[in-house]
Amino acid sequence: MRSILVIEDEPPIADAVAARLRSEGYLVDTANDGPSGVERCNAMQPDLVVLDLMLPGLDGIEVCKRIQKDRPVPVLMLTARDTEQDLVLGLTIGADDYLTKPFSARELVARVNALLRRVDLERSHDRPSTSEVGVIKIGRIELDLATRKVHVGEQAIHLTPTEFDLVAFLAAEPGTVFTREDLFAAVWGYEIASGGRTLDSHVRAVRRKLGDDLIRTVHGVGYAIDALEGEPTR
Repeated sequence: MRSILVIEDEPPIADAVAARLRSEGYLVDTANDGPSGVERCNAMQPDLVVLDLMLPGLDGIEVCKRIQKDRPVPVLMLTARDTEQDLVLGLTIGADDYLTKPFSARELVARVNALLRRVDLERSHDRPSTSEVGVIKIGRIELDLATRKVHVGEQAIHLTPTEFDLVAFLAAEPGTVFTREDLFAAVWGYEIASGGRTLDSHVRAVRRKLGDDLIRTVHGVGYAIDALEGEPTR
Protein backbone atom coordinates (compact mmCIF):
# COMPACT_ATOMS: atom_id res chain seq x y z
CA MET A 1 0.00 0.00 0.00
CA ARG A 2 1.38 3.39 -1.01
CA SER A 3 1.80 5.91 1.80
CA ILE A 4 1.08 9.64 1.64
CA LEU A 5 1.77 12.33 4.23
CA VAL A 6 -0.53 15.36 4.22
CA ILE A 7 1.03 18.44 5.87
CA GLU A 8 -1.79 20.97 6.22
CA ASP A 9 -2.71 23.25 9.13
CA GLU A 10 -6.40 23.67 8.25
CA PRO A 11 -8.18 20.62 9.74
CA PRO A 12 -11.15 20.64 7.32
CA ILE A 13 -8.81 20.58 4.32
CA ALA A 14 -6.44 18.04 5.86
CA ASP A 15 -9.32 15.74 6.82
CA ALA A 16 -10.97 16.02 3.41
CA VAL A 17 -7.73 15.33 1.52
CA ALA A 18 -6.84 12.41 3.78
CA ALA A 19 -10.32 10.88 3.50
CA ARG A 20 -10.35 11.08 -0.29
CA LEU A 21 -6.87 9.59 -0.64
CA ARG A 22 -7.76 6.78 1.77
CA SER A 23 -10.82 6.04 -0.35
CA GLU A 24 -8.43 5.59 -3.29
CA GLY A 25 -6.51 2.92 -1.36
CA TYR A 26 -3.62 4.96 0.02
CA LEU A 27 -2.24 4.79 3.55
CA VAL A 28 -2.46 8.40 4.77
CA ASP A 29 -1.12 10.26 7.78
CA THR A 30 -1.35 13.97 8.58
CA ALA A 31 0.67 16.70 10.28
CA ASN A 32 -0.62 20.18 11.11
CA ASP A 33 2.53 22.31 11.19
CA GLY A 34 5.97 22.55 9.61
CA PRO A 35 8.17 21.01 12.35
CA SER A 36 5.87 18.05 12.94
CA GLY A 37 5.59 17.57 9.20
CA VAL A 38 9.37 17.24 8.83
CA GLU A 39 9.54 14.91 11.84
CA ARG A 40 6.67 12.74 10.59
CA CYS A 41 8.12 12.57 7.09
CA ASN A 42 11.50 11.41 8.41
CA ALA A 43 9.82 8.70 10.48
CA MET A 44 7.20 7.63 7.94
CA GLN A 45 9.28 7.78 4.73
CA PRO A 46 6.14 8.30 2.62
CA ASP A 47 5.88 7.67 -1.10
CA LEU A 48 4.48 11.18 -1.64
CA VAL A 49 3.88 14.36 0.38
CA VAL A 50 0.95 16.74 -0.03
CA LEU A 51 2.35 19.98 1.40
CA ASP A 52 0.64 23.28 2.19
CA LEU A 53 2.71 26.36 1.37
CA MET A 54 1.57 28.37 4.41
CA LEU A 55 2.30 26.52 7.64
CA PRO A 56 3.00 27.54 11.24
CA GLY A 57 6.47 26.88 12.64
CA LEU A 58 8.14 26.32 9.26
CA ASP A 59 6.59 27.36 5.97
CA GLY A 60 6.13 24.94 3.11
CA ILE A 61 9.25 26.14 1.28
CA GLU A 62 11.48 25.31 4.26
CA VAL A 63 9.69 22.02 4.89
CA CYS A 64 10.19 21.04 1.25
CA LYS A 65 13.91 21.80 1.47
CA ARG A 66 14.32 19.70 4.60
CA ILE A 67 12.36 16.65 3.48
CA GLN A 68 14.15 16.63 0.10
CA LYS A 69 17.62 16.97 1.63
CA ASP A 70 18.47 13.30 2.13
CA ARG A 71 15.70 11.47 0.31
CA PRO A 72 13.99 12.74 -2.84
CA VAL A 73 10.23 12.38 -2.43
CA PRO A 74 7.48 13.59 -4.77
CA VAL A 75 5.83 16.73 -3.39
CA LEU A 76 2.44 18.13 -4.39
CA MET A 77 2.22 21.65 -3.02
CA LEU A 78 -1.04 23.29 -1.98
CA THR A 79 -1.23 27.07 -2.05
CA ALA A 80 -3.82 29.75 -1.45
CA ARG A 81 -1.39 32.39 -2.67
CA ASP A 82 -1.74 32.27 -6.43
CA THR A 83 1.37 34.32 -7.13
CA GLU A 84 4.02 33.41 -9.68
CA GLN A 85 6.90 34.05 -7.29
CA ASP A 86 5.59 31.63 -4.67
CA LEU A 87 4.77 28.94 -7.20
CA VAL A 88 8.07 29.12 -9.08
CA LEU A 89 10.01 29.16 -5.81
CA GLY A 90 8.16 26.06 -4.64
CA LEU A 91 8.87 24.23 -7.88
CA THR A 92 12.50 25.35 -7.90
CA ILE A 93 13.32 23.97 -4.46
CA GLY A 94 11.84 20.54 -5.10
CA ALA A 95 8.04 20.49 -5.39
CA ASP A 96 6.88 18.50 -8.42
CA ASP A 97 3.44 19.99 -8.91
CA TYR A 98 0.99 22.30 -7.19
CA LEU A 99 -2.71 22.92 -6.70
CA THR A 100 -4.22 26.30 -5.92
CA LYS A 101 -7.00 26.32 -3.31
CA PRO A 102 -9.84 25.68 -3.74
CA PHE A 103 -9.34 22.50 -5.76
CA SER A 104 -11.49 19.52 -6.61
CA ALA A 105 -10.94 16.11 -5.05
CA ARG A 106 -10.87 14.64 -8.56
CA GLU A 107 -8.01 16.92 -9.61
CA LEU A 108 -6.09 16.13 -6.42
CA VAL A 109 -6.33 12.39 -7.03
CA ALA A 110 -5.36 12.78 -10.70
CA ARG A 111 -2.21 14.68 -9.82
CA VAL A 112 -1.24 12.30 -7.02
CA ASN A 113 -1.69 9.33 -9.34
CA ALA A 114 0.32 11.03 -12.08
CA LEU A 115 3.24 11.75 -9.75
CA LEU A 116 3.31 8.19 -8.43
CA ARG A 117 3.11 6.74 -11.96
CA ARG A 118 6.22 8.72 -12.83
CA VAL A 119 8.02 7.30 -9.80
CA ASP A 120 7.05 3.79 -10.89
CA LEU A 121 8.47 4.38 -14.37
CA GLU A 122 11.73 5.71 -12.94
CA ARG A 123 12.13 2.68 -10.68
CA SER A 124 11.10 0.15 -13.31
CA HIS A 125 13.57 -2.61 -14.08
CA ASP A 126 12.60 -2.17 -17.72
CA ARG A 127 14.31 1.19 -18.00
CA PRO A 128 16.76 1.20 -20.90
CA SER A 129 20.51 1.51 -20.47
CA THR A 130 22.46 4.68 -21.15
CA SER A 131 23.72 3.32 -24.46
CA GLU A 132 20.16 2.67 -25.61
CA VAL A 133 18.77 6.00 -24.54
CA GLY A 134 21.64 8.42 -24.88
CA VAL A 135 22.42 11.94 -23.82
CA ILE A 136 20.85 15.15 -25.04
CA LYS A 137 23.09 18.21 -25.31
CA ILE A 138 21.66 21.70 -25.60
CA GLY A 139 24.55 24.13 -25.65
CA ARG A 140 26.33 23.61 -22.31
CA ILE A 141 23.34 21.71 -20.91
CA GLU A 142 23.56 17.90 -20.81
CA LEU A 143 20.68 15.57 -19.93
CA ASP A 144 21.44 11.89 -19.33
CA LEU A 145 18.14 10.20 -20.11
CA ALA A 146 19.01 6.96 -18.32
CA THR A 147 20.35 8.35 -15.05
CA ARG A 148 18.16 11.49 -15.26
CA LYS A 149 21.13 13.64 -14.24
CA VAL A 150 21.54 17.17 -15.55
CA HIS A 151 24.72 19.21 -15.89
CA VAL A 152 25.44 22.71 -17.08
CA GLY A 153 29.10 22.46 -17.92
CA GLU A 154 30.65 20.77 -14.89
CA GLN A 155 27.89 21.87 -12.51
CA ALA A 156 25.18 19.37 -11.52
CA ILE A 157 21.69 20.87 -11.56
CA HIS A 158 18.73 19.39 -9.70
CA LEU A 159 15.55 19.12 -11.73
CA THR A 160 12.39 17.70 -10.25
CA PRO A 161 10.99 14.65 -12.09
CA THR A 162 8.38 16.84 -13.77
CA GLU A 163 10.94 19.42 -14.87
CA PHE A 164 13.24 16.74 -16.27
CA ASP A 165 10.41 15.08 -18.21
CA LEU A 166 9.33 18.45 -19.62
CA VAL A 167 12.81 19.34 -20.88
CA ALA A 168 13.49 15.83 -22.22
CA PHE A 169 10.16 15.72 -24.08
CA LEU A 170 10.71 19.10 -25.75
CA ALA A 171 14.35 18.35 -26.54
CA ALA A 172 13.53 14.99 -28.14
CA GLU A 173 11.92 16.86 -31.04
CA PRO A 174 13.99 20.01 -31.49
CA GLY A 175 12.21 22.90 -33.14
CA THR A 176 8.77 21.33 -32.76
CA VAL A 177 6.25 23.61 -31.08
CA PHE A 178 3.99 21.77 -28.65
CA THR A 179 0.75 23.20 -27.33
CA ARG A 180 0.08 23.41 -23.61
CA GLU A 181 -2.47 20.62 -24.02
CA ASP A 182 0.11 18.41 -25.77
CA LEU A 183 2.68 18.97 -23.05
CA PHE A 184 0.34 18.52 -20.14
CA ALA A 185 -0.98 15.24 -21.55
CA ALA A 186 2.51 13.95 -22.39
CA VAL A 187 4.41 15.04 -19.27
CA TRP A 188 1.73 14.90 -16.57
CA GLY A 189 -0.10 11.97 -18.13
CA TYR A 190 -3.61 13.41 -18.17
CA GLU A 191 -5.50 16.43 -19.44
CA ILE A 192 -7.23 19.01 -17.28
CA ALA A 193 -8.61 22.44 -18.07
CA SER A 194 -6.61 24.23 -15.36
CA GLY A 195 -3.29 22.71 -16.40
CA GLY A 196 -2.01 25.70 -18.36
CA ARG A 197 -0.87 27.71 -15.37
CA THR A 198 0.85 24.68 -13.86
CA LEU A 199 2.79 24.17 -17.09
CA ASP A 200 3.73 27.83 -17.38
CA SER A 201 5.07 27.80 -13.82
CA HIS A 202 7.19 24.73 -14.51
CA VAL A 203 8.61 26.38 -17.62
CA ARG A 204 9.59 29.40 -15.54
CA ALA A 205 11.20 27.13 -12.95
CA VAL A 206 13.24 25.37 -15.65
CA ARG A 207 14.36 28.68 -17.10
CA ARG A 208 15.42 29.84 -13.68
CA LYS A 209 17.65 26.78 -13.31
CA LEU A 210 18.89 26.24 -16.86
CA GLY A 211 18.66 29.67 -18.51
CA ASP A 212 16.00 31.97 -19.87
CA ASP A 213 16.72 31.07 -23.49
CA LEU A 214 16.38 27.29 -23.18
CA ILE A 215 12.63 26.99 -23.78
CA ARG A 216 11.15 29.21 -26.48
CA THR A 217 7.66 30.58 -26.02
CA VAL A 218 5.51 30.65 -29.13
CA HIS A 219 2.79 33.08 -28.12
CA GLY A 220 -0.69 31.74 -28.60
CA VAL A 221 0.60 28.25 -29.38
CA GLY A 222 2.98 26.72 -26.82
CA TYR A 223 6.66 25.95 -26.26
CA ALA A 224 9.70 24.54 -28.08
CA ILE A 225 13.41 23.84 -27.57
CA ASP A 226 15.78 24.70 -30.40
CA ALA A 227 19.49 24.49 -31.28
CA LEU A 228 20.42 21.02 -30.10
CA GLU A 229 24.09 20.11 -30.41
CA GLY A 230 23.27 16.42 -30.21
CA GLU A 231 20.28 14.11 -30.18
CA PRO A 232 19.57 10.92 -28.22
CA THR A 233 21.36 7.86 -29.56
CA ARG A 234 19.05 4.89 -29.87
